[in-house]
Amino acid sequence: MRMIIVGGGKAGWNLARILLERRHTVSLIERDRQRCEKLADDLDAAIFRGDGTNVAVLEAAGAQNADCFMAVTGSDQDNLVACQVAQDHFHAKKVISRVNDPRNIETFCVLGIRNTVSSTEVLTKMIEQEADLAHMHLIATLNQGKAGICSMTLPEDTALDGVALKDISLPAGTLVISLIRRGVLTIPNGSTILQRGDELVAVSEDRSQKALMRALAETVR
Repeated sequence: MRMIIVGGGKAGWNLARILLERRHTVSLIERDRQRCEKLADDLDAAIFRGDGTNVAVLEAAGAQNADCFMAVTGSDQDNLVACQVAQDHFHAKKVISRVNDPRNIETFCVLGIRNTVSSTEVLTKMIEQEADLAHMHLIATLNQGKAGICSMTLPEDTALDGVALKDISLPAGTLVISLIRRGVLTIPNGSTILQRGDELVAVSEDRSQKALMRALAETVR
């Protein structure tokens, strides 16, 4: 796939490196001359020096043929404009923008850029969830933090030992997708009998995660 990246800072460099390792074709746009020279030395990518919000620069980088266009500069304004140009002028198949200030996410959505990534928002949510869900670990976030994949190991004094999964009152918006028992992974169903020490992995909406933890953390009184 052909990838266009605007912004050659740490985020852009790492993103380009990963995409190249996965055998994608990468074009990277960066304003700073010295940074462009560094990128050209480090990466097997096409490096374009210029303003990523400029139509001519984007055309030279091949935005008209991009399968995915990503703006990851440190400026939310530049990222927004670059993505709007790629989307509206070049009709890029997919447009993704970095949002440095989470307060700007709604503005991006209103202005037509719905695929946004905010490392600050994701990190904050992970910290909050780890603090709230002491016995549950957040593996990954989904849908911009609106849902997540969580894991929890049933304690030795669990009240769920010998209980079928279908007999547990799990909250709406949750689904147990795997069970690891003594190192062996299985896909559970309603008739699966739980045992102490089982590690359960579940997909859960953000609003349901605390209720899920309470349902799985029940112990023998």
